[in-house]
Amino acid sequence: MSIKKRILISGASIAGPALAYWLHRYGFEVTVVERAPALRRGGYGVDMRGAAISVLERMGILPQVQAADTKITGVYFVDRSGKVKGRISEASLGNQHGVDIEVMRDDLTDILYKATQDSVHYIWGDSISAIEESEEGAFVQFLHAEPQRFDMVIGADGLHSHVRKLTFGEESQFKRTLGCYISIFAAPNFLNLDHHQQFYAIPGKTAGMYSTQANREAKGLFVFKSAPLPYDRHDIEAQKKLVADVFGNETGWETPRLLQAMKQTEDFYFDEICQIHMPAWSKGRIALVGDAAYGPSPLSGQGTSLALVGAYVLAGELKAAQGDYAKAFRAYENEMRTFVEKNQKIGQSAAQGMVATSRFKIMLQDWMFRVPFLMTATFNMIGKMIEKAANGIELKAY
Repeated sequence: MSIKKRILISGASIAGPALAYWLHRYGFEVTVVERAPALRRGGYGVDMRGAAISVLERMGILPQVQAADTKITGVYFVDRSGKVKGRISEASLGNQHGVDIEVMRDDLTDILYKATQDSVHYIWGDSISAIEESEEGAFVQFLHAEPQRFDMVIGADGLHSHVRKLTFGEESQFKRTLGCYISIFAAPNFLNLDHHQQFYAIPGKTAGMYSTQANREAKGLFVFKSAPLPYDRHDIEAQKKLVADVFGNETGWETPRLLQAMKQTEDFYFDEICQIHMPAWSKGRIALVGDAAYGPSPLSGQGTSLALVGAYVLAGELKAAQGDYAKAFRAYENEMRTFVEKNQKIGQSAAQGMVATSRFKIMLQDWMFRVPFLMTATFNMIGKMIEKAANGIELKAY
């Protein structure tokens, strides 16, 4: 590159800083704009496996990420009285210790930010309001900062991407609902969970809890089946009420205590479980990466891996094309498309299995737990499917 290309990234969660790291390393001038005033805190556990582990290793941050591992050892399924009906290991779900990693989302964002804070320009508390393309570049207007011209703009701003809306149109064109909603929130570890998870199944609903932060804290979880619901994504109290309305009559297990913890927490997440499917991830000088382009849903456990691998491939193809964005964006999509499709299939399967729709299906699950050979065979099959998808791309050495 004879002239250093200027690239703007929208989003400072996982895909954005990971992409910024590689772009700076390859000689691009990088700016990241983030709507939040600082790194977002809280969130849920995120998984990394397969090709994503190789990306972390090539970034030189794998030891730091491994040190933050939640070290969850197993998942316990309980009845309404709290009695354990069955247990499966994390390895059975594709989380093999020493091979795959689960960390809390904010631990990973901290590590990625620290790897880029001295080499990348961050703009906090601001957002893109308009993008106008020309032969000279992409003229970007912000809500607060002065307008600037960049050679490219990358949307790494998540499932509800603003860059995608500005460039490609309304989210509804690309969203594929999986028929569920999920809420995850911080809670006291009142069950004294020791590096494990507990789940309680109700027809059409699942309540759960898992330990975090060396067991000092925990995360509560509610998942439920539903037709599309109207709600304000920015009104947390209204979202809490929505979840409480769905689970408020449930008295089994620890559901009432979890609901009380949810009402009191400030660390709260709620969203529809859905995927993003797009025929193309770029238009002109603008491209998308991570959940903005191909979110596989939180239940897939593959969103973070897709974000890390996508960032690596996109930056690498921009380097290989010497900043020729049209050529690089085509190559990025050619490299990633099949990998993305394999991992999105996991999300579709997980949504079907996470919430039993009837008491009969719960009884079938309970029966399976009493037949160890059948349970082991089933979860081994799931684990192999996840492992195959997670390794379903051969990373180039850019």
